[in-house]
Amino acid sequence: MRSTELASIEALHEFDVIIDVRTSLEFAEDHIPGAVNFPVLSNEERVRVGTLHKQSAFEAKKVGAALIARNIASHIEQSWLDKPRNWHPLIYCWRGGQRSGAMTHILRSIGFAAERLEGGYKNYRHHVLEQLAALPATFSFVVLCGLTGSGKSRLLFEIQQAGAQVLDLEEIAKHRGSVLGDMPDRPQPSQKSFDSQLLARLKTFNPALPVYVESESKKIGTIRVPDALINAMWASPCLRLETPIALRVALLRKDYLHFLHDPALLQQQLERLHGLYSNEQLTRWRELCEAKRWDEFVAELLTLHYDPAYTKSIYSHYPDYEQAPQLCLNSLDNQDFHRLATEALALHADFVNNGSNAIKKAV
Repeated sequence: MRSTELASIEALHEFDVIIDVRTSLEFAEDHIPGAVNFPVLSNEERVRVGTLHKQSAFEAKKVGAALIARNIASHIEQSWLDKPRNWHPLIYCWRGGQRSGAMTHILRSIGFAAERLEGGYKNYRHHVLEQLAALPATFSFVVLCGLTGSGKSRLLFEIQQAGAQVLDLEEIAKHRGSVLGDMPDRPQPSQKSFDSQLLARLKTFNPALPVYVESESKKIGTIRVPDALINAMWASPCLRLETPIALRVALLRKDYLHFLHDPALLQQQLERLHGLYSNEQLTRWRELCEAKRWDEFVAELLTLHYDPAYTKSIYSHYPDYEQAPQLCLNSLDNQDFHRLATEALALHADFVNNGSNAIKKAV
């Protein structure tokens, strides 16, 4: 066992398990990827001790110590009696103070090689923000651009299946990046959790190989994409996915099937457009939904709302968009997406050989 009980952020990979002793609410908001939650205070107990602390720090410490000791004993009895002497857990709480200190002290007293994360979650969070500000610049991104409903996410999946490095921001954010982009039964993570998952994903990439990513705005639903990442994407070469509007309508009907099954939810989402369009236009869209004239509704929403906004944004952030290599989707068959993935990856060698921020137009 080390002579010190403190471990640094850089040593996370050295441990058998990372134990977060904060409350379940704190853990749910964000935690170190791969950590498991063994609270030394429950949500209610933490509130109780915090309230008492405002009246008397001494009384709060007595009550808190009793609760923490009882909870640690329960964790040992229920989960750790079978652990060998060389079991090597890392313990952390909010600041690396009393909660993690108590757990680490007891486990080390037993004889386990327990250590405490220096600075706790607060230090980890600082590390995440620091890394997200620096790491994106070390990668070469290839940005997949295309109007809403073009099939960018499906193409990214096929590119990943082909073995390339893919960063799917919408999957991490649990949102499709549009006014109707909420995913049913998949609430968005907190900003802190998104940042942690994003950093974990970035750390899996090889900087010597390109990373394929879908064009995004600064916000995906309620989640903000780190400035360093969005700026790196805007400075990167892009591929242009062209899809006929009939296929885009069909694809969106598949992806947003939950709205077709719950028109009331769709109407609720359309209220977000109030103030952007006339009452007459919003009324027409509501009537199309009520009549279940879905193809007309989706086509109008694309041509009147999504396409103008996307086109304005894409030309401002990707000035070479007009000259970008085009990938043309001909059907929604998996084979066609596989074909396009092969075409996209065929540009890989050209990208690497150029060593610049431009992909030569495919012939």
